[in-house]
Parts: sequence; C-alpha cells; structure tokens
Amino acid sequence: MPVTAKLSKSFYDALGENVANELVDWFNQVDATYRADLRELNDLNFQRFDAKMGERFAEFETKMERRFAGMEAKMDLRFADMDQRFVGMEAKMDLRFADMDQQFAGMEAKMDLRFADTETKTDLRFTGTDAKMATGFASVRDELMERLVSQQQLADFRAEVSDKLGDFMKWTVVLWTTTILAVIATGMFG
Repeated sequence: MPVTAKLSKSFYDALGENVANELVDWFNQVDATYRADLRELNDLNFQRFDAKMGERFAEFETKMERRFAGMEAKMDLRFADMDQRFVGMEAKMDLRFADMDQQFAGMEAKMDLRFADTETKTDLRFTGTDAKMATGFASVRDELMERLVSQQQLADFRAEVSDKLGDFMKWTVVLWTTTILAVIATGMFG
C-alpha cells in the first residue's frame, strides 16, 4: 500500500501544483519499486533459506539413518554374540548333565553290587541258621519222644521245652536283628 507523500503548502506554492504532484508521484513510484524489490529479495532469501533447511534436514536424516544402521548392526552383533554364549552355556550344561548321569549310573551300579553282595551274605547266613534250627527242632522232637514215658515227665518236659523254646526264640530274634543291622550297615557304609 503506497504512502502518499504530502508536501507543505509553501512547497506547492513555490514549485507549483503540477511539479509538486509529479514529485509526489515519483516518490510513490520509487517507494513502490523499493517495496517490490524488497519483497522479491525477501522471497529469494526465503527460497534460499528453505532450500538450505531442506538440505540440512536431508543431511540430518542421512546421519540419523547411518547412526541407526550402525546401532542396529552393533545390536545384531551383540545378539549374535549372546546367542553363541547361550549355545556354549547349553553345551557346557549338557556335558555337566551327562557327567552327572554317568556318576549316578556308577553309583547305581555300585549300590546294585552291594545289595547283591549283601543279599548273598544274608542268604548264606540264613541257610546256616535254617539248618541249625532244623537240627534243633529235630533234637527237641527226639528228646520229646524219649521223655513221653509218663504224664509227669511230659508236664516237666513241656515246661522245659517251653523254656528252651523261649530261650531259642530270644536268641533267634537277637541273631536276626544283629544280622539285619549288619546287612544294613554293610550296605550303607561298605
């Protein structure tokens, strides 16, 4: 919007109306020209600024993409390293579990041998005890038959057999208990 220049009345009187109006028109034209030039210069400056900002944003975007690509590559390497570490740890754990399985198998084999040995020893001991018991019962039966002559003798014999049988049962319990404890102790500490 052009600004109309106003001149003083004495200026109009000195130069005249036509010259003063031409001077005012010329000032307005110069003003309009300067305004147009200034607007054009501002438009050019804004275009340069906009182009530079576009370049800078493009450069910034390129830098950020490079950085993110670098970070992504580093993270991929680290994840690959972690995967390798987990594979290594898994292999170590598999070896340790296999070792433990072997140790348990060895312990189980040892325990099976000890139980078999204990069972064999127990069978031998009980075989001897069974033979002794059979001999003892046969001897008692024979004595019983010999003493069955009279009722009195039979009553006395019954009391004696009962005492012997009680003693025999006590000793049998003691024998079996010590044998079982020995078998258990041999299996646990042997």
